[in-house]
Amino acid sequence: MPTYKAPIDEVMFLLNDVFRIERHNNLPGFSDATPDVVEAILTEGAKLSEGVLLPLNQSGDRDGCVRNADASVTTPNGFRDAYRLYAEGGWVGISGDPAYGGQGLPQAIGAIINEFCTSANMAFTMYPGLTKSAFSALLAHGSDEQKQTYVPKLIAGEWLGTMNLTEPQCGTDLGLLRTKAVPQPDGSYAITGQKIFISAGEHDLTPNIIHLVLARIEGAPAGTKGISLFIVPKMMVNPDGSLGARNSVSCGSIEHKMGIHGNATCVMNYDGATGWLVGEPNKGLNAMFVMMNEARLGVANQGLAQSEVAYQNAAAYAKERLQGRSISGRKAEDKVADPIIVHPDVRRMLLTIRAFNEAARALLMSTAIEVDLAHQAGDKALAQRAEDRLGLMTPILKGVFTDLGFDNCVLAQQVLGGHGYVAEWGMEQFVRDARIAMIYEGANGIQALDLVGRKLPKDGGRAFMSFMSEVAQTLESVKDDAELTFDVKAMKQGLDRLQQATLWFMQNAMAKPDNAGAGSTDYMHLFGLVALGHMWLLMCKAALVAKAEGRGDPARWASKLAVGRFFMERMLPETGTRLARITAGADAVMAMPAEAF
Repeated sequence: MPTYKAPIDEVMFLLNDVFRIERHNNLPGFSDATPDVVEAILTEGAKLSEGVLLPLNQSGDRDGCVRNADASVTTPNGFRDAYRLYAEGGWVGISGDPAYGGQGLPQAIGAIINEFCTSANMAFTMYPGLTKSAFSALLAHGSDEQKQTYVPKLIAGEWLGTMNLTEPQCGTDLGLLRTKAVPQPDGSYAITGQKIFISAGEHDLTPNIIHLVLARIEGAPAGTKGISLFIVPKMMVNPDGSLGARNSVSCGSIEHKMGIHGNATCVMNYDGATGWLVGEPNKGLNAMFVMMNEARLGVANQGLAQSEVAYQNAAAYAKERLQGRSISGRKAEDKVADPIIVHPDVRRMLLTIRAFNEAARALLMSTAIEVDLAHQAGDKALAQRAEDRLGLMTPILKGVFTDLGFDNCVLAQQVLGGHGYVAEWGMEQFVRDARIAMIYEGANGIQALDLVGRKLPKDGGRAFMSFMSEVAQTLESVKDDAELTFDVKAMKQGLDRLQQATLWFMQNAMAKPDNAGAGSTDYMHLFGLVALGHMWLLMCKAALVAKAEGRGDPARWASKLAVGRFFMERMLPETGTRLARITAGADAVMAMPAEAF
């Protein structure tokens, strides 16, 4: 059976040494997040993930969900009890608005708890996963009555939420949406249509499920300009907050899919269901994008989380599995063979995963801090910079973390050899579960196009220039540190390649848009490598300070510096390949006629 240990020490290092979150104690929630309090919260989150959720991961995958004759859905054995503990622990609303019952802790703390739980059991953690996005959308665009009716229940975890966008004929292109909304005399709408691929669309974890549904009001304009957002509860809510009759929404079927079997991915049928408009008519995408952007950061977290649990199990296996002798001479004289950790190629695979995991966790945490700054910073310039950074980094995190998270699960599976291919060891489940993250909440090719086509040129490239300036400042701060000479040189080269790629798009994409499309995925990954490298500079700098001050275990700081060096030597040079592909343009990609495929 797979094992998992929440990386609490890593998180505390990032919070206290790398990002020094005490700098933000002037913001709501941060002053309460003292190191002792945070460590206590993380310890409890670790207990939940390791002791409650992990033991249900394989059984949940094996048993899956069952749709019953009455269209209800039964989740895998143990999920209901686990969710009760999850909700009672206040984990759903850990970063929620205290005015509605949330704990109000920094978004970074919520993101880390989400990582722990997702590493332990991704399918389970998806049930409450979209609820935070749902109450964020309602807080941003809902009426006061809607906020009071739904948000406290969602934050408390008494009810869970979903996001209903996709239909059989439309996924990315929401302008093709057909679900209709007919106005009713009482101000509500009758919602009719079918939605597919709805995560946690029906289940037995909570008595009510609050669906946020995109639909088109009768007579609305065609395309995305005519889309509105509606609250459609599974159970009607009475004026006193109690539950009333069942609404006309039901689960038509559960998708049979590659992974995340423990989560009910549903086809949802709306047969004149009662719904209430959120925000203004025909402005539904504005509200839904609040939910989608948060969900994309959550999906990025899934890529990291699966990569982390896969790494932990692969590293443990490599230190125990005896196979062959080291090519440089036997290492375990008292054993019949050496553990495979002695082999350079096994180390290459493990270090590739670990170097990503540690930098990705830092980048995710940094981005989560930006969420709080964007919403709560009193300084308008600081809030704007944070908003810019969020917009720029969201597609990068979603695309790069999930691409590499899946690749890393495959690498970890390779470390186990044949044992990685059979169910007993758990690796094949990590591979299957990780695969969906590259697809949903906007397939990664769409994330790359969003980055190049929208986020990069937005506001004259203001967010990009801010990022480049910040990395340049970090490089300046470590330029005289002898132990980081190579790292600085490598990062300068990576940063230069990112700038070259950006300038190439500026010069070649306007006249020929296919150049941007052909190079967008490579650009997203080039940018991601530079952003991860920036995190490694910050972590190595902090490790050297801790080492000089005699804090912590010297071996830990030595390992940190070694993994950082591996990233700079073996992973960051990929920016050169990405740049070459980008500047090759679109000719080879677009040369063949469609019928030749």
